[in-house]
Amino acid sequence: MKNRIPLQDAEQRSGLAVDNRRRDLLKLLAGSSLILGPLFGAKLAFAAGGIKPGIQLYTVRQLMQQDLAGTLRLLAGLGYQEVEFAGLFEHSATAVAAWLAEYGLSAPAGHVMLQPMLADTNRVLDEALALGHRYLVMPYLFEHERNDGLRSYQLLAEQLNRVGEHCQAVGLQLAYHNHDFEFAMLDSTTPYQILLAQTDATLVKMEIDLYWAAKMQVDVAALFKRFPGRFPLWHVKDMAADGNFADLATGRIDFSALVKVAGVAGLQHAFVERDTSDNLDLTLQQGIRGFKQIFI
Repeated sequence: MKNRIPLQDAEQRSGLAVDNRRRDLLKLLAGSSLILGPLFGAKLAFAAGGIKPGIQLYTVRQLMQQDLAGTLRLLAGLGYQEVEFAGLFEHSATAVAAWLAEYGLSAPAGHVMLQPMLADTNRVLDEALALGHRYLVMPYLFEHERNDGLRSYQLLAEQLNRVGEHCQAVGLQLAYHNHDFEFAMLDSTTPYQILLAQTDATLVKMEIDLYWAAKMQVDVAALFKRFPGRFPLWHVKDMAADGNFADLATGRIDFSALVKVAGVAGLQHAFVERDTSDNLDLTLQQGIRGFKQIFI
């Protein structure tokens, strides 16, 4: 995920147009799931190394807002087996957990911003446990939270260690999700290096977003080897030739090379993600096809 991106200008001109588009898209995807589920679902159950096809639900946030249960149902029909939450859209964790069970999905991870983790820790942990999470992921550091240079990240490392202790006490694992700014040079180092060095490796793991790492020309394989076991969660998000988002396995990121060092990374869960898409139906279908190409 990057900065939360608003609806396209054309959609913003009319709330009614937005509602109609979402409703039509939901119907289209529901129809697709009936066709694609039998085709892909059974094959993907045997992903290499036990890695099941997952999706970060930020990809379908507009559909989630319109019909959360229906969105989970269509994703299961398409062959996704794991989901990573980015909000429950005012539904209770109990209700959402029931829908997950009904559609045969699991939710090994969920994104929660830093301030709720710090200010409402018990509620956040209880909700994560109710949803069956194994990982609680901090997804993004707002610009005003990182305007003090490296000190911002040193403070963040302290906060993550503290939250990580609370997570560990109830059987959860904390993780941190990157964007591009963590790899920018600051005083001869990077914020990402600060976070890796100053967080306890047992308390704080990393969810690496492979698109943003590629955007910043990070040698991800070398990073895995330098910090083995720190990267159990991956966002498999592809990059087009022009540097923009692309549907999985249609862009220029060499995921196959990274899969070869997945054991070193400690990979346990991988989530398809695309922040914005002009054709969400195609994005979701290609996500399953691409996952199969990469992991099976």
